[in-house]
Amino acid sequence: MTDEPIIVETTIDAPLERVWKAYTSPEDITQWNFASDDWHCPGAKVDLREGGIFSARMESKDGKYGFDFEGTYTKIVENECIEYRFGERHAAVAFLPEGGKVTVRVSFDPETEHSLEQQREGWQSILDNFARHAQQIAR
Repeated sequence: MTDEPIIVETTIDAPLERVWKAYTSPEDITQWNFASDDWHCPGAKVDLREGGIFSARMESKDGKYGFDFEGTYTKIVENECIEYRFGERHAAVAFLPEGGKVTVRVSFDPETEHSLEQQREGWQSILDNFARHAQQIAR
């Protein structure tokens, strides 16, 4: 494994404030926070402040698999960035507006159970779901 973070990103044709809300609202998170159509996110909790806790329940739709993705926010700058720890790992989300669009860039520490490519693909798929959701509700 590497000590370098994995980076995924997407660009969304929507106002920054709407993109931020879609990323941080529990009601929105349950609509996009899964990597494939056979999974879903039945619940999410967000205490959006430094030291606040977040949790998103991720489950296969057949109910055979599931886990809670949870952590603690370490830095929040509204409409700019979110950083958090989950276990011994760290992630940072940057919101980069340009020309009426917003690039959302996520960097995260890899784990050792899955290949770097599997991790990149999974997180990119979730981010792609987020982009579709954010663009749809911005219309």
